[in-house]
Amino acid sequence: MQVDSPSPTQLQSVFQAIADPTRRSILSMLSEQDMTIGEIVDRFSVTRAAIKKHLVMLERGGLISVQQRGRERINTLEPMGLKSVDDWLSHFHQFWDQKLSKLQTVAENEERAKTRSKDP
Repeated sequence: MQVDSPSPTQLQSVFQAIADPTRRSILSMLSEQDMTIGEIVDRFSVTRAAIKKHLVMLERGGLISVQQRGRERINTLEPMGLKSVDDWLSHFHQFWDQKLSKLQTVAENEERAKTRSKDP
């Protein structure tokens, strides 16, 4: 089954959302538990309005969802929202894989050379 890749606009909104360190911190906190805006604000030294703007960006990027529970709005991480970034980055894994494979070959060859020099 092939999964449709995100549109450039969708991918751009995710990258914009994770570009800010405060938003990345919020995502980390939400990875541990769902939180209200008040609970998030308590962990930062910025205004409630500033946090609200960050939450809107995260929601636009599809990285969080917001559910109304009584008078509270609960913010929840949507980890699949990060999949588009992971998919995009996976193309570049091949370069690391090639370099790591070459490094492993060099290390193994050096180890064999050391072993041979120790043999009588």
